[in-house]
Amino acid sequence: MVTKPVSKTNEVGFNPGDHVVYPTHGVGKITSIENQEIAGHKLKLFVIQFEKDRMTLRVPLAKAKTSGLRRLSTKKEMQTALTTLKGRSRVKRTMWSRRAQEYEAKINSGDPRSIAEVVRDLHRNAGQPDQSFSERQMYQAALDRLVREFAAVERISEETATQRLEALLKAA
Repeated sequence: MVTKPVSKTNEVGFNPGDHVVYPTHGVGKITSIENQEIAGHKLKLFVIQFEKDRMTLRVPLAKAKTSGLRRLSTKKEMQTALTTLKGRSRVKRTMWSRRAQEYEAKINSGDPRSIAEVVRDLHRNAGQPDQSFSERQMYQAALDRLVREFAAVERISEETATQRLEALLKAA
């Protein structure tokens, strides 16, 4: 496997230094664009670093759009997601396993509004019944994903973003 750095311009519109969202992993930063030869095929790859997870992902430029790689949400799109947090919880009366699958699909969609729906539906205020372990895990995963994108869009720390989102949830 041979790795060579590539020039900064590309046909997909992402450049090194850009923050992007990969649906199943959340917010990452493109560190470079490389040419690699894998099994005799020459590929151009985005190298995306996910700092929080200490993970590097390589996505072929040709597959960037179909994989769901996208720019960060605009402030307006993020505001729509935050408005979703203020709404009423819509928990279906189906079995947890079915709801868990739906929540997982929403989280992995990478859509901030869908992720906000999961956070809203699984959030518990004081005085409400406790969550199961898997509900808490799913809530935390959705909250982390939303916090990272909110922090990146607003250019604030993740701690500040978490505080703002939790304040919104308590006020709802």
